[in-house]
Amino acid sequence: MTDPRPFAALPAEHARRLTGVLCDIDDTLTHHGRLVPEAFLALARLQAAGLKVVPVTGRPGGWVDQIARIWPVDGVVGENGGLWFLMQSGKLVRRFVQSAEVRRENRARLDALAGSILAAVPGTALASDQPYRELDLAIDFCEDVPPLGDAAIDQIVATFEAAGATCKVSSIHVNGWFGAFDKLEGCRRMLHEAFGANLDDERDRWAFFGDSANDEPMFRFFPCSVGVANVRRFLPRMTHGPTWITEAEGGLGFAEAVDHLLALRRG
Repeated sequence: MTDPRPFAALPAEHARRLTGVLCDIDDTLTHHGRLVPEAFLALARLQAAGLKVVPVTGRPGGWVDQIARIWPVDGVVGENGGLWFLMQSGKLVRRFVQSAEVRRENRARLDALAGSILAAVPGTALASDQPYRELDLAIDFCEDVPPLGDAAIDQIVATFEAAGATCKVSSIHVNGWFGAFDKLEGCRRMLHEAFGANLDDERDRWAFFGDSANDEPMFRFFPCSVGVANVRRFLPRMTHGPTWITEAEGGLGFAEAVDHLLALRRG
């Protein structure tokens, strides 16, 4: 894997051709678990500059509802691509990759799997936001439990995969689900519905910002993929990391990159 290049070296023509920005939330807009004010204001400044703004997160549908309604964004993809919500004509529109019946069936399988994981890996817990999830199971390894090491994370992943589930590691949770979707697939569907965008034809017109292994499909797909500095922790878990990297971590790195991106667009 090629080492990411400093975002400060981004060519101006890359910034000027963008029509939108996609970004993870945890440890990309946040820092030490708190939303960084500079990052939130950067979202608003991107919109004011005429760019579409879409967070793409592993967080649950309950969070996505709130973010889509009141943040300065044009929609939100949640649960690692399993759902996307957006405001249209002042009303919230909710979309899912799976039918309600399939979601119910998969929930029963995930609930059974949760017990197996918690029993097999001491120190883990269900993520505190699990009650607000529609499609996946989130196992906490550091958010509200004492941080666990890589061996425990690997064991959680192995248990998900042994059950036939898709599994991704974020900076705080291991997320697992049944079904063929990920952050990139959710973005494809949401951007086509909301903006008529065909990502396979327009990948160089969107930038993506992320920080962890569950962002790998996005890092691989987008030429303008950016990791905030703390992504370095997860590079050993990826075969394809970001093209660019910021100097600062978390939301401070995101704000740093937005400042530079908008300055390049102004010429």
